[in-house]
Order: sequence, then structure tokens, then C-alpha cells
Amino acid sequence: MIQFEKFILDNGLRVVVHQDKSTPMVAVNVVYNVGSKHESPDQTGFAHLFEHLMFGGSGNAPDYDGPIQDAGGENNAFTNSDMTNFYVILPAQNIEIALWLESDRMLELAFSKKSLNTQKKVVIEEFKETCLNEPYGDMWHHLSALAYTTHPYQWPTIGKDISHIEEAHLQQVKDFYYGHYRPDNAVIVIAGNIQLDRAYELARKWFEDIPRGYVPHPVLPEEPVQNGFRQIVVRQDVPHEAIYHAYHMSERMTREYYACDLLSDVLATGRASRFYRYLYKEQQLFSTIDAFISGSTDPGIFVIEGKIMEGVTIDKARSSIREQLDKVCSECISEKELATLQNRVENNLEFSEVSVMNKALSLSYFEMLGDAALINQEAEKYLSLTPEDLRSTAEKMFTIDNCSELLYVKEVL
Repeated sequence: MIQFEKFILDNGLRVVVHQDKSTPMVAVNVVYNVGSKHESPDQTGFAHLFEHLMFGGSGNAPDYDGPIQDAGGENNAFTNSDMTNFYVILPAQNIEIALWLESDRMLELAFSKKSLNTQKKVVIEEFKETCLNEPYGDMWHHLSALAYTTHPYQWPTIGKDISHIEEAHLQQVKDFYYGHYRPDNAVIVIAGNIQLDRAYELARKWFEDIPRGYVPHPVLPEEPVQNGFRQIVVRQDVPHEAIYHAYHMSERMTREYYACDLLSDVLATGRASRFYRYLYKEQQLFSTIDAFISGSTDPGIFVIEGKIMEGVTIDKARSSIREQLDKVCSECISEKELATLQNRVENNLEFSEVSVMNKALSLSYFEMLGDAALINQEAEKYLSLTPEDLRSTAEKMFTIDNCSELLYVKEVL
């Protein structure tokens, strides 16, 4: 059980404090409720661009990384479809360095054409390297656009098209910043060797004077139910022909979400999994095969991906996957197998709570979902599942009409 205190500043910033006297360190984690799903369809990749811009200097701090390193700390950030996260861990006595830097870039970035052009070049090169010049690198572009017709999950975090970043100008970037990176659209977690009243005092000192933004929260369009098989074939010079299946699944806080997560383990985690035993080891149909969930807060997708062995037809690969899906749809896994999966998840959750940084990340995430207290309910939600829960979830999800298929076929030169 992770203990914490929570309060809200007058400007709407939610502050969560967790005291851990076992470490000499303190973690400061700031998460903003902005991801790629909050972008305009003709200005995508902006949330990811800001992951970089936020390190380009703020109103009173031209350099972010230098002071953190001088204070004996480490920092980083990540962006996904739902939110953007910035974190730093440093010796507890130096906590005000982190709070000063985070508050200053929440107050105002040092916007300039030079900084924008520098970060645009970094993001454009990342786009080229990971999406355009890498085998299967454009997978998420194709699969997202195929699976989603309405919801803004239809483009990946890095952006729909490289031109959206190339053509971004300073005023567009400023508008995006002041529309999203405000205290009333953020959560800060302070976790580690710090007294609760001291953390509250410092949060007020550094953040309370930042004006709120009154960030609008428009209702995103719901993705309609998919009522037919979809397919796209991409011809490229790839090492192996590949098959990707995406099945629509439920949103983050539902019982079905946890069932889907365990189903991905049943199919593809470890040597006892169905895909490993039958499709990789026994029949040797795939060089690699995996299953995972997108993990998004709105209704996401359950993804199956496989690189097909030379000489194996796509039809054979597809039917072998279907055979394993049909089994989990029609047959309950054993109580023993379920208990093994649940114990693994419970152990992983307990292990993650050892790190003060992980606790800060998780508290931020669950508070952004609605309540930091949800962190203490995760294990029970997995442990409450039954074999029938997994079977019925699989039967509902793994239908042909709910499947979007992306194929990579070797280009004939």
C-alpha cells in the first residue's frame, strides 16, 4: 500500500506527495494532460515536439540539463497518445533545483525561432531514422490509420506526416503551449525523502503564482464499432514478410482491459505461451511473434505481430494465428495457469514499488486518470479475474469483423 497526500493549488495544479525515508533521493514528476490525441489532424506531432522544446530553455533558466546534472540528478521525458511526462531524480537536499526548473518552464518557455528550428531538426531526423529508413518503421502509421477512422488515435505520437513538423511556425507552437502546458492541466508528484509539510510548502512557493490556463477539454470523437475486416498491403524491401493484426478493445479503467492484458501474456509472454510453443517452437512459422495491448486510456487496440519465416505463406501464418485465437475464445485456461499469470503481475507491481522514481511515475499516471489512489487497486483488479473472464473477453474481441490486418510483403525488384 503506497501512502500519499494530495492537494490542489489555487491555480488548479494537483500535487501528490509520497514520503519515503528509505532513500536519500527525491523524485519530481510532472505530467501534462496532452498527448497526440489532443492535436489537430493537420498539425500532428506537436506533443512530441514539445517533449524536446521543454528542454530548450525557459524564461529564467536558459539551460535545464546543466543545473540538474550539477545537483547530482538525472532527468528525462516521454510522450504518448494520452499524456506527456517529465521526470527528475536527485538528492533530496537539492529538490528546489528541480522545482525551480519545472515551475519556470510551466510559467513560460523561452520561445525563439532558433530554438524551434533546432528542435524541429532533431524531431525530423528522428522521424526519418525511426519511421522512414527502418524496416517496418512506418507500421504504426499504417496500422493506426487502418484501425481508427474517427478517434485521433489514428496517427502515432511522432506525427501523421513529417511535413506537419517541417512547416510548424512559432505562433502555432506558442498557441499549443499556452493551450495545454498550464498548471490546471498538470499533476506534479514529489516522492522520496521529504516531509509532507515541507513538500506542500515548496509546491506553493514555486508553483502557486503561475496563472492557470483554463484549458478546455473538448470531448474527443468516439471510434464507431468496426463491422468488417480491413486490410492494407505494404510492399517494401523488408527482411521478412510480416503480419500485424489490430483488434479494438476496451478503455483503460474497465475490467476487460485487465483481461486483455492477461490474454496478451497467455498468447505471447514466456516459453509457456501459445504463440511461442506452437507457432515459433513447434511449427517454426515465425522468426518472431508477439502480442500486446496499446495501453491507451481511451478504447485501444490489441496487437498481434509476427515476422514470417522464409517459405511460409501469409495464408498459413494467418490461419495459424487464428487457430490459437479460436482456442482462447472457446476454451478456458486452467486455474493454475491463471494463478501463475496473476502472481507474475503481482510480483512485477510490487517490484516496481521499490523504486521511488517508479512510484512517482505511477502516482502521476493514476492521478491523471482520475485518482492517485488507483495505484493501490491495480493488483486486486488482476487477481479478481477468472478463466471465464479471459475466455469471454477473447470471444468478444477476436472476431473477424473486429480485425484490421497490415501485411508487409517483400517488394520484387
